[in-house]
Amino acid sequence: MERRTLGPAGLSVSALSLGCMGMSEFYGPTDEQEALATIDRALELGITMLDTADVYGPRTNEVLVGKAVKGRRDSVIIATKFGIVRTDDPNYRAVNGRPEYVKASCDGSLKRLGIDTIDLYYQHRVDSSTPIEETVGAMSELVAAGKIRYIGLSEASPATIRRAHAVHPITALQTEYSLFTRDPEGGLLATCRELGIGFVAYSPLGRGFLGGRIRSESDLAHDDFRRNTPRFQGEHLERNLALVERIEAIAAEKGCTAAQLGLAWVLAQGQDIVPIVGTKRRVYLEQNVAAVSLKLTEEDLRLLDEAAPPGAVSGDRYPTRVMHMIQSS
Repeated sequence: MERRTLGPAGLSVSALSLGCMGMSEFYGPTDEQEALATIDRALELGITMLDTADVYGPRTNEVLVGKAVKGRRDSVIIATKFGIVRTDDPNYRAVNGRPEYVKASCDGSLKRLGIDTIDLYYQHRVDSSTPIEETVGAMSELVAAGKIRYIGLSEASPATIRRAHAVHPITALQTEYSLFTRDPEGGLLATCRELGIGFVAYSPLGRGFLGGRIRSESDLAHDDFRRNTPRFQGEHLERNLALVERIEAIAAEKGCTAAQLGLAWVLAQGQDIVPIVGTKRRVYLEQNVAAVSLKLTEEDLRLLDEAAPPGAVSGDRYPTRVMHMIQSS
């Protein structure tokens, strides 16, 4: 497994990270034993970073990850997040970045994970009502206390990243990036590179579009959150499936799957980028890991740029009630 370096302090991680969110909710039925086996297999294949958050489950995904790494903590980089608040109302989402909440959330995550230190701790979404300096200041105190090693942000704007980085070095920005979501190319990647911040790309397969198993809304489980996402609905879905077909045609010529091609494309965008492969089954994990050895030519990249140029995807990537949590400027 290839390794890459994140941030000014040089956090060394595998070229692919394993996203554990779907093992607990959001993407249909879950199977804890298969999830644990998938994490085991990921570690065998050389993946070193596991990605989770307190909001996944909620809270149960961290417990799952903690169970999976028990007895082998030293060989795993654990990344988790705080900041998105949920209640018993499944539609409720809020953001909290107040210092006292940051510290309480960290203690809760440490307990659920069963560890003493979180390797990479992200603010999951930026709290517009709390100055980023206060939030990152509290995270800096957690570093000093030995509770976290590195600080990350997720879905933050260039301006926020600069303000945060002035308080404490930011190791990684986590943001959606794929052939389906090329928004970071509008300045976010440039800001990270100027400051030496690593880029962790979540949903590198367009939330499953490139997996080849979604052809209609009926292919999604009744409790799959994508049913409420514009990109997977009506005319948006039809237009996006046409985009998938173009990528699949290139993959067929290349002798690989569309998912492998999509991952290889993200990996080819820079050595400072680490895609998060979100899966809950070993068979898909193994297929995705093969993308690391898939090398793309300049012609391959040109064809993919023509097939899926910036702005080609149709529909928002989150429901309206969630899109307001994404910083754009």
